[in-house]
Amino acid sequence: MDSVSPKIVEKTMSSLTGMLLVATPVLEGTSFARTVIYMCAHTTDGGAMGLVVNRRLLRPDLEELLEQLQIKPFPPIRRVGLFSGGPVNEEHGFVLHSSDWNGEESIRVTENMTLTASKDILKEIAEGNGPQDALLVMGHSGWAAGQLEEEILKHDAWFIVPSTRDLVFGTDQAIKWRKALASIGVDPTRLVGQSGRA
Repeated sequence: MDSVSPKIVEKTMSSLTGMLLVATPVLEGTSFARTVIYMCAHTTDGGAMGLVVNRRLLRPDLEELLEQLQIKPFPPIRRVGLFSGGPVNEEHGFVLHSSDWNGEESIRVTENMTLTASKDILKEIAEGNGPQDALLVMGHSGWAAGQLEEEILKHDAWFIVPSTRDLVFGTDQAIKWRKALASIGVDPTRLVGQSGRA
């Protein structure tokens, strides 16, 4: 498996916030196989939280969810993708979006990315407004302090990849994993049955 320089790993491990984790073959056969995770928070002593951005949810769909939450207009004027963000608190939703919109309960992740957990943003989106880019994500992925570092450095479970608008908000979910790997010069066909350092 191609590897990322240890210097790059050391430099970015202090905080992976705003980066992508891309699953290696070590995670094949698990619920994280071929996932791309946008990191919303990470500190070496406080753990980490991220959202899977390449696993669409079939049910409920966006219209069903907005109807359950009694958000109008119905049907919505604008639609966004609905994703499974991970196995933690799957009933709790977040909107990961570009920072051109902010609400009272919005948290700025990076200069260009914001996370909002209030219904206000869903109403804005349903009305055809809101941020330019947005994903609605149910649940999240979480790691205790030191757990993610161990998965990366000892178990070779993840590649660390710079995030781009296309890798986070692109609409072709089937190719996001391959595109993320290609962005750091890794050929997915060379990964089968191998493991290496993330």
